[in-house]
Amino acid sequence: MKKHILYVEDEPAIRQMIRFALEREGYKVTEAETAFAAREAVANQLPDLMLIDWMLPDLAGPELIKRFRKDEVTQSIPILMLTARAEEEDMIQGLDGGADDYLTKPISLKTLSARVKALLRRSEGHSERKLVQIGKLHLNRDAHQLTIEGQTVHLGITEYKLLEFFMQHVGRVYSRSQLLDFIWGRNTYIEERTVDVHILRLRKALKAHEADQYIQTVRGAGYRFSEDGVVET
Repeated sequence: MKKHILYVEDEPAIRQMIRFALEREGYKVTEAETAFAAREAVANQLPDLMLIDWMLPDLAGPELIKRFRKDEVTQSIPILMLTARAEEEDMIQGLDGGADDYLTKPISLKTLSARVKALLRRSEGHSERKLVQIGKLHLNRDAHQLTIEGQTVHLGITEYKLLEFFMQHVGRVYSRSQLLDFIWGRNTYIEERTVDVHILRLRKALKAHEADQYIQTVRGAGYRFSEDGVVET
């Protein structure tokens, strides 16, 4: 699957040049010219990496990065600031605000490509484990495949996303509205009972392998993934 990069830049000519270079490298690129558009884009689909300019028309780049870092969903996404502000104080401010790397314009496209690859490798090796094992559940994130005690379990796309999310946030309770935001996206307007339907489907697939106890209902609050499958009383 192509890595997805969100590029936040208000200058169309620069966006076009960088987008062309990144797409030539095999990346999928989404453009946003404002901080508001960037947050909408993230709500629709989480990127694997973000490139963010400093001077945006509605919000400074460092402030946008701080907001992404405060959000549980986006706090671990690698961010590279790409800006014309070349003073050391600016770089310090950008990195202190949460950027993982900082490049000044004009830039070498080869340098940009190398930095992007480095950030993506670091992200994959650190926060994006490819194999997740909890109890008898084995999730291969590269293959989008679940196995239980050596047997492949076939899940729908949404059920897989739900299980992947739960296995990355063990023990925490999530309401239906939170799950809608995290799995479907914040700009998707569907009924909360849709979550219940997909949870039911996920449990049904797990129950065939006596593993449905991992997904628990917390009355009046939502759902959680229990690492040991033991229902708390």
